[in-house]
Amino acid sequence: MNNETANENKRLLMKGNEALAEAAIRAGCKCYFGYPITPQNEIPEYMSRRMPEVGGVFVQAESEIAAINMVFGASAMGARAMTSSSSPGISLKQEGISYLAGAELPAVIVNIQRGGPGLGNISASQADYFQAVKGGGHGDYRLLVYAPASVQEMVDLTIKGFDMADKYRNPVMILADGVLGQMMEPLEFKEIEKTDLPAKTWALTGAKGREPNLIRSLYLKNEGELEQRNYVLKKKYDAMKENEVMYETLFIDDADIILIAYGTSARVSKAAMNLLRKEGMKIGMIRPITLFPFPEEIIYKTADRVKKFLVVEMSLGQMVEDVKLSVNGKAEVGFYGRTGGGIVNVEEVCENVKKMLKGVGP
Repeated sequence: MNNETANENKRLLMKGNEALAEAAIRAGCKCYFGYPITPQNEIPEYMSRRMPEVGGVFVQAESEIAAINMVFGASAMGARAMTSSSSPGISLKQEGISYLAGAELPAVIVNIQRGGPGLGNISASQADYFQAVKGGGHGDYRLLVYAPASVQEMVDLTIKGFDMADKYRNPVMILADGVLGQMMEPLEFKEIEKTDLPAKTWALTGAKGREPNLIRSLYLKNEGELEQRNYVLKKKYDAMKENEVMYETLFIDDADIILIAYGTSARVSKAAMNLLRKEGMKIGMIRPITLFPFPEEIIYKTADRVKKFLVVEMSLGQMVEDVKLSVNGKAEVGFYGRTGGGIVNVEEVCENVKKMLKGVGP
C-alpha cells in the first residue's frame, strides 16, 4: 500500500499489523520505539517508513528494555508514544510498563502474541492473557486491555486506545495474536471524532513561567505515602470498570450453552456457533472486547438462565478463570484450548459443545 492510498478515505485491503500502524499514525502517534520480533515485524517496518512523513520519530532501539524506556521519556514530554512487540519481547518490557503505570504516563503497547513459554515459536497464541490483565510487572497496577477480533477492530481499538491512554493517564495494551497480525481483510479508516481530553498540564515541557512538574513512581517521603498513592491509582481502575467495559453478544437470549472467546478464538467460535445453530442447537456467544475491565456483569446475569458455558482459548486456560469468577458458581464452565501455537478449530469447538450438551465434558 502506498502513502497516497493510505490517505484516501475508502475501503482498503490491508494486513493487520500494517493497518494497526497506520491507525496509530492517524491517532496522532508521534513517537514509535521498537525492536524486531516475529510476528509483529510489519509494525516497526511500516512505522520506519511512515513516521518521518508525518513529522514523527521512529527509533529501532537496541533492545525491548530500551524501547519501553524511550516510550516513558517521550510520554513524559506529552507526546503520544507507542511500542509493539511479541510475547517474549513484551516480557522484557514489564518493568517499564509498571513504571509507566506508577508514573501515570499514557502509552499504547501492542502485543502480537506468539507461542510460548520461552522463545517458543512464531505461531499465534493467547497465552499472555494473565500477563496482560493481571499486571505482568510488579505492583498493584492495571492496563486497559483491548482484544480485537478483526483487522477493522485493530484499527478502531488502536485509535480508541490512544484516547483512553490520555483520558486515564495510563498505559493501554492492544492484545492481538499472530493470526490477526498477519491476515489481510478489508477495512475502512473512518473519520476520527474529536474527543474532549484533559490538557497535559503535567508534562515536562519546561518550567518557564510556572512551577516545575515532577513525574515519578518512587514514594519514600513518609510511611503510608505509597499506599495512599496506590489508592489514587485504584480510583482510575475502578472508573475503567464502571465506564469502559466492551463486549459483543450473539444469540444469548435463547441459548442452551454460551461460548466465551476473544480475538482469533472468537472468530473460530462464531463460525462453530453458526454451524451448530444450522443443526438446530441453541448456541450463543459472549465475546469480551476489553479483557480489563472484564465483562463480569453480562456473564453473571446470563448465568441466571444459561447453565452451561464453554470457554475457548489458545492457551491451557487463562481467561477461563475470570469466567468462573464471573459466573460465581451459578453455572457449569467448560474449557477447550490449544497451546504452544496450536490454533483452535471449528470442528473441535463443535465437538466440545456437543459433549457438554450431553453432559459428558469437556
